[in-house]
Amino acid sequence: MNRNLRTRPSRLLLALPVVAIAFSLAACSGGAQRPSVDQLSDGLTTILEEGGQGGILTDDQIDCVAEKFLDSKVSDEDLSNLAAGKDEQTSQESKALVTDTMSSAAAECVS
Repeated sequence: MNRNLRTRPSRLLLALPVVAIAFSLAACSGGAQRPSVDQLSDGLTTILEEGGQGGILTDDQIDCVAEKFLDSKVSDEDLSNLAAGKDEQTSQESKALVTDTMSSAAAECVS
């Protein structure tokens, strides 16, 4: 009797939990999610304060800027960085988009 025939199904059965764990971990780390207005406002406030520009915008103006960011084409990952108080973008194009969005949002929200 060939032992390889008997062990092959058991090897497959042992591999199933490993595959299931890999898929569940991949699903959990599905990338950044778009933050809420409040999360983004808090992060933007932190960035402004750390840049020495704290208090330059009112809370309502910062909320308005956050809403403009959420309506923009800025990626979820870049928005998550901003919400975490980090002025870090994923690429030079993203940096330009964040800068342009901030400029236009500030102009709209301050007036």
